[in-house]
Amino acid sequence: MASIDDVARAAGVSTATVSRALRNLPNVQPATRVRVLSVAAELGYVPSPHAATLASGRTRTVGVLTPGIARWFFGEVVDGAEHALRGLGFDVLLYALGSPRTDGPRPPVDPNVLRRRVDGTLVVGLPLEAAEVSSLVGLGVPLAFVGSGPSGQVTHRIDDVAAGALATRHLLGLGHRAVGHVTGARDPLSVWSPAAGRREGWRRALAEAGVDGPPTWVVDDAEFDLAGGRAAAHRLLAARPELTAVFAASDELAMGVVLAARDRGLRVPDDLSVVGVDGHPHGELVGLTTVSQDAFSQGHDAAVGLLGMVVGERAPESVTYPTRLVVRESTSAPRADRGPRR
Repeated sequence: MASIDDVARAAGVSTATVSRALRNLPNVQPATRVRVLSVAAELGYVPSPHAATLASGRTRTVGVLTPGIARWFFGEVVDGAEHALRGLGFDVLLYALGSPRTDGPRPPVDPNVLRRRVDGTLVVGLPLEAAEVSSLVGLGVPLAFVGSGPSGQVTHRIDDVAAGALATRHLLGLGHRAVGHVTGARDPLSVWSPAAGRREGWRRALAEAGVDGPPTWVVDDAEFDLAGGRAAAHRLLAARPELTAVFAASDELAMGVVLAARDRGLRVPDDLSVVGVDGHPHGELVGLTTVSQDAFSQGHDAAVGLLGMVVGERAPESVTYPTRLVVRESTSAPRADRGPRR
């Protein structure tokens, strides 16, 4: 188990500074306090029960709102946040709303379940109505979003437009011109959803290449999982047999596209190239080309930043994380002899 000396060495400060930073005492520079919090979380340092808390009167609990943890991105973010918070002696109060395994619309966010029970709130990939955002702000505790979020709020996420463009440009660079897109169902809040950004990136990349992709090259009502991607790809490929490649808005959707191609007797990538977004570990099993993101770090950093806000530090409004293209066997140049599929 890490000691306060370990934290001090890793952070490049004295043990006295570590103690003062963790107890929210004065005479610690804001950047130093955040660095100490981050290092303590990374090393799993837990102050003794007799040490002063980050601030008196705290619940030492952070609320986490998410659609669920069954999907890879949500689970990774929650795991990263929990790792950081546990390392600083904080608990997670998890509320899963709108899980795909639940029939019907998700229940509205009820701020009363968090009132006086949490020191801050993380919202992970959950589209919220403006009134719901206002109700969380009204709790009077720090609030941050991971994966997506409205303007004016602290948000940790990737540039979804850039990710969609990167994936599509990879296919265009291989010589594909008929590039379809499979994405999730639209919602009233799609203006700040990852699905909307990735679709816009796809559209921009095609336009830059002089390709006029018709609306029928898109299926945008899929559930964001393997089964949803499979069903959507069947509809897309049946309607548009000229497509030689598909960009899917997540790796789970993309793996569903691969299965649909196999169902239809198509070879990946000879007959159809497929690329996704996420860096899902199961993607390697099917040789999936992907735009990879570090979801664990997004959750970890958002939690550390939220605790910085708890002790009075000012957080940046938006933190954007890098992505990288991981090329595997699911993409290649289109076959020169390939004719329209029937």
